[in-house]
Amino acid sequence: MQQDNDFRVTQPEQLAALYGAVAKASETKVTSFLHPAYRPFIEASPFAVLATAGDTGLDVSPRGDPAGFIHIENEQTLLLPDRRGNNRIDSMKNILRDPRVALLFLIPGIGETLRVNGTAEISIDPDLLERFAMEGNRPKTVLRIHISSVFFQCSRAVIRSRLWDPATQLNRDRLPSTGSILKAISNAEIDGEAYDKALPGRLRDTLY
Repeated sequence: MQQDNDFRVTQPEQLAALYGAVAKASETKVTSFLHPAYRPFIEASPFAVLATAGDTGLDVSPRGDPAGFIHIENEQTLLLPDRRGNNRIDSMKNILRDPRVALLFLIPGIGETLRVNGTAEISIDPDLLERFAMEGNRPKTVLRIHISSVFFQCSRAVIRSRLWDPATQLNRDRLPSTGSILKAISNAEIDGEAYDKALPGRLRDTLY
């Protein structure tokens, strides 16, 4: 009987044999700066995913605001305000240990996504914080992201997932509520019903 290890891919040569050569367009699309052709994707995106790595592990977290919330300072630099959250600050702690970051930009209704890789530093410059204030509230920090590579991802994954197809959207009650999850994980130490009841108001009052 064959073991699982018999089917493990462990060498780059194996991957090359499985997947074949990289298409010319896939190599050409990568730039080391924010090419003017890529600017509209960032300016139109209301949602991005931020990936970081550190001594204690990996983290990927959603970031969202009105379109263009990640500001283009210049062709090598992006500015990302850190809005209110759960105060775990996993991404921030990772960046202190390892400045490498990756961003994936999504735009509702658009199949292509944009990927940005680079390094980040955390700023508390008062002028910068004030610049990104929303509803009178300043972010606690702003990430200054130095770009190392930018490229678009084709629309296959979005098409396959039917991500923007209204027919695939679920009603929220099809999945466990946040309160019921916390109640189950905490062995009922957290009152899930009370949590769910208070959540809409808490989200409204603490959005910024």
